[in-house]
Amino acid sequence: MNLYHCMIDLKDDAKALAFSQALETWMEHLRANDAIRSWRLLRRKLNLAADDCKDFLLEIEVDDLAQLDRAFRMAGAEGDQVVERMHRQVHQMVSQTRFALYRPFPDAERAERMGLI
Repeated sequence: MNLYHCMIDLKDDAKALAFSQALETWMEHLRANDAIRSWRLLRRKLNLAADDCKDFLLEIEVDDLAQLDRAFRMAGAEGDQVVERMHRQVHQMVSQTRFALYRPFPDAERAERMGLI
């Protein structure tokens, strides 16, 4: 399991509920097509955050990097107007993002190697 972590700020004229609905449509499409395992969207509360933290946090869980690659390929697919529309509806509201990919630690392979020592 890997966690793709996205911090997001919206454009000034974007509506948070419209963004969350568009994102849900897009994420559920990815999930239905086995391009992600699960996802969740969180919003900063009471403005309690460091200066470099964004307003929204999107966490996307994937089984492995091959599944994440499928999600990226779907996002970049040309010619599929339904996918292009869903992707555009989300990204037209976004002003800034920061991304990171995380994995459980220690992972199963590392724990097994340490057990042999």
